[in-house]
Amino acid sequence: MAKVSVYNIEGTQVGEIELDDAVFGVEVNENLMHKAVVAHLAAERQGTQSAKTRSEVSGGGRKPWRQKGTGHARQGSTRAPQWKGGGTVFAPKPRTYDIKVNKKERRLALKSALSNKAAEGKIVVLDSFELDEIKTKKFVAVMDKLNVQAGLVVLAGKNDNVVKSAGNVPTVKTAVPGTINVYDILKYDKLVLTKDAVEAITEVYA
Repeated sequence: MAKVSVYNIEGTQVGEIELDDAVFGVEVNENLMHKAVVAHLAAERQGTQSAKTRSEVSGGGRKPWRQKGTGHARQGSTRAPQWKGGGTVFAPKPRTYDIKVNKKERRLALKSALSNKAAEGKIVVLDSFELDEIKTKKFVAVMDKLNVQAGLVVLAGKNDNVVKSAGNVPTVKTAVPGTINVYDILKYDKLVLTKDAVEAITEVYA
Protein backbone atom coordinates (compact mmCIF):
# COMPACT_ATOMS: atom_id res chain seq x y z
CA MET A 1 0.00 0.00 0.00
CA ALA A 2 1.24 3.46 -0.90
CA LYS A 3 1.77 5.90 1.94
CA VAL A 4 1.00 9.59 1.61
CA SER A 5 1.53 12.43 4.05
CA VAL A 6 -1.36 13.89 6.02
CA TYR A 7 -1.43 17.67 6.49
CA ASN A 8 -3.44 20.10 8.56
CA ILE A 9 -4.96 23.26 7.08
CA GLU A 10 -1.78 25.15 7.99
CA GLY A 11 0.16 22.99 5.53
CA THR A 12 2.09 21.18 8.27
CA GLN A 13 2.59 17.43 8.03
CA VAL A 14 0.90 15.72 10.97
CA GLY A 15 1.16 12.06 9.99
CA GLU A 16 0.83 9.49 7.22
CA ILE A 17 -1.97 7.38 5.79
CA GLU A 18 -1.95 4.20 3.69
CA LEU A 19 -3.97 4.18 0.49
CA ASP A 20 -5.70 0.89 -0.27
CA ASP A 21 -4.27 -0.69 -3.44
CA ALA A 22 -7.75 -1.99 -4.31
CA VAL A 23 -8.81 1.60 -4.98
CA PHE A 24 -5.65 3.71 -5.34
CA GLY A 25 -3.28 1.10 -6.78
CA VAL A 26 -5.08 -0.65 -9.64
CA GLU A 27 -3.71 -0.87 -13.17
CA VAL A 28 -4.76 2.27 -15.02
CA ASN A 29 -7.20 1.56 -17.84
CA GLU A 30 -7.04 4.58 -20.16
CA ASN A 31 -9.74 3.27 -22.49
CA LEU A 32 -12.32 3.05 -19.71
CA MET A 33 -11.36 6.47 -18.38
CA HIS A 34 -11.85 7.92 -21.87
CA LYS A 35 -15.23 6.20 -22.19
CA ALA A 36 -16.32 7.55 -18.79
CA VAL A 37 -15.28 11.11 -19.71
CA VAL A 38 -17.10 10.96 -23.07
CA ALA A 39 -20.23 9.63 -21.31
CA HIS A 40 -20.01 12.39 -18.69
CA LEU A 41 -19.74 15.15 -21.29
CA ALA A 42 -22.52 13.61 -23.38
CA ALA A 43 -24.82 13.51 -20.35
CA GLU A 44 -24.30 17.24 -19.83
CA ARG A 45 -25.78 18.02 -23.26
CA GLN A 46 -29.38 19.17 -22.88
CA GLY A 47 -30.72 17.75 -26.12
CA THR A 48 -33.68 20.14 -25.95
CA GLN A 49 -33.32 21.61 -29.46
CA SER A 50 -36.51 21.46 -31.49
CA ALA A 51 -37.81 22.73 -34.83
CA LYS A 52 -41.04 22.08 -36.73
CA THR A 53 -41.39 19.94 -39.81
CA ARG A 54 -43.81 20.87 -42.63
CA SER A 55 -46.51 18.79 -40.97
CA GLU A 56 -46.27 20.82 -37.75
CA VAL A 57 -46.17 24.45 -38.95
CA SER A 58 -49.49 26.23 -39.27
CA GLY A 59 -51.14 27.16 -42.56
CA GLY A 60 -50.54 25.85 -46.04
CA GLY A 61 -53.70 23.82 -46.09
CA ARG A 62 -54.51 24.38 -49.73
CA LYS A 63 -52.57 24.38 -52.96
CA PRO A 64 -51.27 27.95 -53.65
CA TRP A 65 -52.11 27.77 -57.37
CA ARG A 66 -53.31 25.21 -59.85
CA GLN A 67 -50.95 22.52 -61.06
CA LYS A 68 -50.60 23.65 -64.68
CA GLY A 69 -50.85 26.73 -66.82
CA THR A 70 -49.50 29.43 -64.48
CA GLY A 71 -45.87 29.49 -65.53
CA HIS A 72 -44.85 28.79 -61.94
CA ALA A 73 -43.26 25.61 -60.69
CA ARG A 74 -45.86 23.26 -59.25
CA GLN A 75 -46.43 23.69 -55.52
CA GLY A 76 -48.51 21.67 -53.13
CA SER A 77 -48.28 23.83 -49.99
CA THR A 78 -46.92 27.17 -48.82
CA ARG A 79 -45.46 25.39 -45.82
CA ALA A 80 -43.03 23.26 -47.83
CA PRO A 81 -39.38 23.82 -46.76
CA GLN A 82 -38.52 26.09 -49.70
CA TRP A 83 -41.20 28.64 -48.70
CA LYS A 84 -40.74 31.46 -46.19
CA GLY A 85 -42.36 30.25 -42.99
CA GLY A 86 -42.17 26.66 -44.18
CA GLY A 87 -41.13 23.66 -42.15
CA THR A 88 -37.57 22.44 -41.62
CA VAL A 89 -36.24 19.42 -43.46
CA PHE A 90 -35.18 16.70 -40.98
CA ALA A 91 -35.99 19.07 -38.10
CA PRO A 92 -34.04 18.43 -34.87
CA LYS A 93 -36.15 17.06 -32.03
CA PRO A 94 -35.57 16.66 -28.26
CA ARG A 95 -33.33 13.67 -27.61
CA THR A 96 -30.95 12.22 -25.06
CA TYR A 97 -27.23 12.01 -25.73
CA ASP A 98 -26.62 9.55 -22.86
CA ILE A 99 -23.98 6.91 -23.46
CA LYS A 100 -24.36 3.68 -21.52
CA VAL A 101 -21.44 2.75 -19.28
CA ASN A 102 -21.78 -0.47 -17.31
CA LYS A 103 -21.55 -0.34 -13.52
CA LYS A 104 -18.34 -2.40 -13.44
CA GLU A 105 -16.81 -0.18 -16.12
CA ARG A 106 -17.72 2.96 -14.16
CA ARG A 107 -16.15 1.60 -10.98
CA LEU A 108 -12.96 0.53 -12.73
CA ALA A 109 -12.70 3.85 -14.59
CA LEU A 110 -13.02 5.74 -11.30
CA LYS A 111 -10.43 3.55 -9.58
CA SER A 112 -8.13 4.01 -12.57
CA ALA A 113 -8.45 7.79 -12.26
CA LEU A 114 -7.74 7.67 -8.51
CA SER A 115 -4.79 5.33 -9.06
CA ASN A 116 -3.44 7.62 -11.76
CA LYS A 117 -3.47 10.57 -9.36
CA ALA A 118 -1.80 8.47 -6.66
CA ALA A 119 0.91 7.31 -9.07
CA GLU A 120 1.61 10.91 -10.09
CA GLY A 121 1.85 11.99 -6.44
CA LYS A 122 -1.00 14.45 -6.85
CA ILE A 123 -3.15 13.38 -3.90
CA VAL A 124 -3.13 15.67 -0.88
CA VAL A 125 -4.69 14.34 2.33
CA LEU A 126 -5.93 16.60 5.14
CA ASP A 127 -6.57 15.44 8.70
CA SER A 128 -9.71 17.61 8.59
CA PHE A 129 -10.97 20.67 6.74
CA GLU A 130 -12.91 23.11 8.91
CA LEU A 131 -13.36 26.85 8.51
CA ASP A 132 -14.91 28.96 11.27
CA GLU A 133 -16.73 31.19 8.76
CA ILE A 134 -17.63 31.48 5.10
CA LYS A 135 -14.64 33.34 3.72
CA THR A 136 -13.12 32.88 0.27
CA LYS A 137 -9.86 34.49 1.44
CA LYS A 138 -9.42 31.86 4.16
CA PHE A 139 -10.14 29.01 1.74
CA VAL A 140 -7.60 30.36 -0.77
CA ALA A 141 -5.03 30.69 2.03
CA VAL A 142 -5.44 26.99 2.87
CA MET A 143 -5.01 26.03 -0.80
CA ASP A 144 -1.87 28.17 -1.04
CA LYS A 145 -0.36 26.50 2.04
CA LEU A 146 -1.04 23.11 0.47
CA ASN A 147 0.45 24.31 -2.84
CA VAL A 148 -2.80 23.58 -4.70
CA GLN A 149 -3.61 25.95 -7.57
CA ALA A 150 -6.28 23.80 -9.24
CA GLY A 151 -7.87 20.99 -7.29
CA LEU A 152 -10.87 18.81 -6.60
CA VAL A 153 -11.60 18.99 -2.87
CA VAL A 154 -13.46 15.93 -1.60
CA LEU A 155 -15.10 16.29 1.82
CA ALA A 156 -16.53 13.43 3.85
CA GLY A 157 -19.93 15.10 4.23
CA LYS A 158 -21.84 18.37 4.31
CA ASN A 159 -19.62 21.35 5.10
CA ASP A 160 -21.27 24.64 4.13
CA ASN A 161 -18.41 26.87 5.29
CA VAL A 162 -15.89 25.16 3.02
CA VAL A 163 -18.26 24.63 0.07
CA LYS A 164 -19.51 28.23 0.04
CA SER A 165 -16.01 29.63 0.60
CA ALA A 166 -14.82 27.71 -2.47
CA GLY A 167 -17.77 28.84 -4.58
CA ASN A 168 -15.98 31.89 -6.01
CA VAL A 169 -12.70 30.11 -6.76
CA PRO A 170 -12.85 29.08 -10.45
CA THR A 171 -9.93 26.63 -10.26
CA VAL A 172 -11.40 24.57 -7.43
CA LYS A 173 -14.41 22.30 -7.11
CA THR A 174 -15.81 20.61 -4.00
CA ALA A 175 -17.47 17.21 -3.86
CA VAL A 176 -18.38 14.37 -1.51
CA PRO A 177 -17.38 10.71 -2.03
CA GLY A 178 -20.72 9.81 -3.62
CA THR A 179 -20.50 12.52 -6.30
CA ILE A 180 -16.91 12.22 -7.54
CA ASN A 181 -16.46 11.27 -11.17
CA VAL A 182 -13.64 10.49 -13.59
CA TYR A 183 -14.00 13.76 -15.50
CA ASP A 184 -13.48 15.97 -12.43
CA ILE A 185 -10.62 13.85 -11.08
CA LEU A 186 -8.74 14.17 -14.38
CA LYS A 187 -9.71 17.78 -15.03
CA TYR A 188 -8.17 19.22 -11.86
CA ASP A 189 -4.43 19.02 -11.26
CA LYS A 190 -4.59 17.82 -7.66
CA LEU A 191 -7.00 15.75 -5.60
CA VAL A 192 -7.47 17.05 -2.06
CA LEU A 193 -9.07 14.52 0.29
CA THR A 194 -9.87 14.60 3.98
CA LYS A 195 -8.94 11.46 5.93
CA ASP A 196 -12.63 10.69 6.39
CA ALA A 197 -13.19 11.04 2.65
CA VAL A 198 -10.35 8.59 1.92
CA GLU A 199 -11.99 6.07 4.26
CA ALA A 200 -15.43 6.62 2.69
CA ILE A 201 -14.11 6.18 -0.86
CA THR A 202 -12.19 3.06 0.14
CA GLU A 203 -15.27 1.59 1.82
CA VAL A 204 -17.45 2.17 -1.25
CA TYR A 205 -15.06 1.14 -4.03
CA ALA A 206 -12.70 -1.43 -2.49
